[in-house]
Amino acid sequence: MKNFLTLAGLLIVALTTMVSYAAEKASEKRLDEVVERGSHVMPFDLEQTTHVFSKTAQGGLQQVVVKNSKNAAQIQLIRQHLAKISAEFKKGDFSNPEKIHGKEMPGLAVLRHTKSEDFKVDYQTLPNGAQINYSSKQASVIAAIHQFFDAQLSDHARHAVSGHEGHANHSMHQ
Repeated sequence: MKNFLTLAGLLIVALTTMVSYAAEKASEKRLDEVVERGSHVMPFDLEQTTHVFSKTAQGGLQQVVVKNSKNAAQIQLIRQHLAKISAEFKKGDFSNPEKIHGKEMPGLAVLRHTKSEDFKVDYQTLPNGAQINYSSKQASVIAAIHQFFDAQLSDHARHAVSGHEGHANHSMHQ
């Protein structure tokens, strides 16, 4: 019965990720507030970069890439930041997203209380930035990752796009 419930939960998550819903853009006031708070947490320039959030059946892929592939300074800042938050997330420390988006950010409560063996966070560099792959085998954690991504897309609407599984690197070719 437990395997059936786990399989049913994963099937529901997989089906919901197949349908791509655009996160509703936050109000202009909220977007301005997020940019202001973000400038104290993220060292790179939001105007020179793009966040790409791609939901997957296992969780999701977050990429931050430069708009100009020759911008070595911004690439280095992206890599430093994503490496840092990746290490923090592995320890259950989500204080930086809380500083930008608030303690009640969707998905964070579940992620904050998930055991490290049930929530994988893998950092990688990209030629024009970096990425973090979030994954889990638990349906509730996968749903929390998706909520976290939707909140990011809403709050970073000016500087973020939704990606698609298998096509997450689309912004790298611009």
